Amino acid sequence: MTDRNGAADGPAVPGPSPSTGHTVLATADSDSFASLRRRPTAREERYAMGKALRREVPRRSLGDWQPPPDRADPVALIEESHRGRVPELVPIRVARMISSPYGFLRGTAVVMAADVAGLPATGIMPVACGDSHLGNFGFYASPEGELVIDLNDFDEAHPGSWEWDLRRLVASIWVAGRENGRTEDECHDAVLACVGAYRDEVRLLADMPLLARSYNRLDVGRLHETATEKSLRDEIERSVRRARQKTSDRALPRFTTVDKGDKGQPGQRRIVQEPPLITRLPEAERDAVAEALDAYLLTLAPHWRRAIGGYTLVDVAHKVVGVGSVGLRAYVALLEGSAPDDVVFLQLKQARRSVLAPFVHGGDAWHQHQGQRVVEYQQALQTVSDPLLGWTTVDLPGEGPLDFYVRQFRNSKGTIPLDAIDAAALTDYAGIVGHLLAKGHVRTSGASMIAGYAGKGDKLGEAFGRFARSYADQTEADHALLVAAVRSGRVPASEGALDRMGSAFRP
Repeated sequence: MTDRNGAADGPAVPGPSPSTGHTVLATADSDSFASLRRRPTAREERYAMGKALRREVPRRSLGDWQPPPDRADPVALIEESHRGRVPELVPIRVARMISSPYGFLRGTAVVMAADVAGLPATGIMPVACGDSHLGNFGFYASPEGELVIDLNDFDEAHPGSWEWDLRRLVASIWVAGRENGRTEDECHDAVLACVGAYRDEVRLLADMPLLARSYNRLDVGRLHETATEKSLRDEIERSVRRARQKTSDRALPRFTTVDKGDKGQPGQRRIVQEPPLITRLPEAERDAVAEALDAYLLTLAPHWRRAIGGYTLVDVAHKVVGVGSVGLRAYVALLEGSAPDDVVFLQLKQARRSVLAPFVHGGDAWHQHQGQRVVEYQQALQTVSDPLLGWTTVDLPGEGPLDFYVRQFRNSKGTIPLDAIDAAALTDYAGIVGHLLAKGHVRTSGASMIAGYAGKGDKLGEAFGRFARSYADQTEADHALLVAAVRSGRVPASEGALDRMGSAFRP
């Protein structure tokens, strides 16, 4: 059974299993926050509950990873995830995934979700990013125009165990570290820094007033002060300069051209094709996207609805993005205001059911609109979000309705290039992203309980360090399986993909 976005529901997941330690605590449920007439569990009591969980789920148990005998074939999970994607784009996705173990990890949130869902967990379930790997943190402009850094990918966001996100983050640090030539000890140091920062930030914010937690954010000024390594500070400065150049008006020469007008009339601006990555749309598909953009306006706050409603849609194209998203529909729309240089690019990305959902809700859909899910959980996890974030449904001719979320395409977005930082900078940056992940979790639920469970020492860090190293080994083994599947012809990849393997930091 699939949903309307072509995503498989997956196997029904059994209830809590004492053998895995994965339980969902009723006291961690968010129902108590649905009314101002009921008092939630006291902070001290929740802290004690978290500390008591160490008896049921010892912190050292979080370090264990051994593939179970009935572990799903990772290549089969990848093939299943290709259902509903644009068939001719699947080989591009596979090519990006086989480029290296880090590229594989980026594209296989579905594989890691299936793995970590069966491991010991506390049952404390804030909103989880679902794909919190090292490359999914970056810069963007706040509504006030300030550049901030935070989590920036929420396609898989869903209520889930905080450990699931932290496991994915530390594993990605170890895999990326190896790919960048770091030693095992240096990877271990980076993971300890990440988990230590997560632990300390959760404890700090758990003691703050509830509303004050929601204002905590990291702008580029504070980021530069937080970074202790000069090499990282230098890379932050370079990355910030690049990010500030990524605005809609500066994108015009790169992505558009102007058609010749008829009889002296001004020409029409068009998005430039770069097949197969940027392609024009058939008229019927273009009309469906245009109609969906009108519906998107209704999901914006009134002021931003009026602001964007003053623009006119002049062109739409399909644009391939990322690794995990390749093959799903992704459009870029060019809007023009009252002058030719007054432009906004919007991006529409297809949203399907989160890879975490089957392990939380079994076969139940739960979210009626997957684009709305992405938007609301992004706003929950980020301190400030794109004010043009919204959702819509595109009724594609011959295919039916598909869920999308919409955001600015050029919003001063940028990342720290992971292949440009040394070992000390990796450790420094790992601490920063650990802080950011903790901030996101604490904004939603579970701060006092996580703080009580984590404690103050390095036991949690050492456990996640053991897991990260073991799962990095697993990722390399799974990557080799996918490469073998491409060599055998089982899985299609772009021509020459096997000759371009090496790094996936900037696909």
